[in-house]
Amino acid sequence: MQDGAGALGHGGHMTNDGWRVIGTKGCGSVLAEAALVLAGVRYEREEVDYATPGPGRDRLLALNPLGQVPTLVAPDGGVMTESAAIVLHLDELAPDARLLPRPGDPLRRDALRWLVFFVAAVYPTFLYGDEPSRWAGDAGPRLRESTNALRETMWAQLEGVARGPWFLGEQRSMLDVYVAVMTQWRPGRAWFAAHTPKLAAIAQALDADPKLAPLWSANFG
Repeated sequence: MQDGAGALGHGGHMTNDGWRVIGTKGCGSVLAEAALVLAGVRYEREEVDYATPGPGRDRLLALNPLGQVPTLVAPDGGVMTESAAIVLHLDELAPDARLLPRPGDPLRRDALRWLVFFVAAVYPTFLYGDEPSRWAGDAGPRLRESTNALRETMWAQLEGVARGPWFLGEQRSMLDVYVAVMTQWRPGRAWFAAHTPKLAAIAQALDADPKLAPLWSANFG
């Protein structure tokens, strides 16, 4: 059980628990978990290897027919998928956590743009590049090479718009969590240190966050 609380009570304070995250170690489910931690939401985590047939995957498929993580079950039994949707929902439930700039803040427009960029542009390069033969047969190696190259181009674009010290400037947000998590994946932290120093600095700063350190250790240790 993670620290925090799980449902909104009177006055907008977080109370009770009952949230559940179905996740896979080192995968995108850590993004949803980080949002829950920062929002102060208590939750239970169920580890499932989404790629391996068995009872765990069957439970996942019953909730999310795509068989993907994160899959989040709310206290009322409702199911949420897609990390960006989860972030936006938690931002509404726990506005004081400042997962994103508040409505009316000029930075919110940029935050929404780049949040969707992470999940709609960068993330799919892993979806197709991690198992290229599934999507391209014998041309799989070329698909992996091309998705790797495209991803590096997009990281360079993100480096160009990152303000520092955090992605949006002085205000930390979930965009920084996406950077910290996704820089753990291909092409790896050494590449980011060499080619995208602002993003590497963001990731290193969040590595030391005491609220998130147990999550990083569990997923990337």
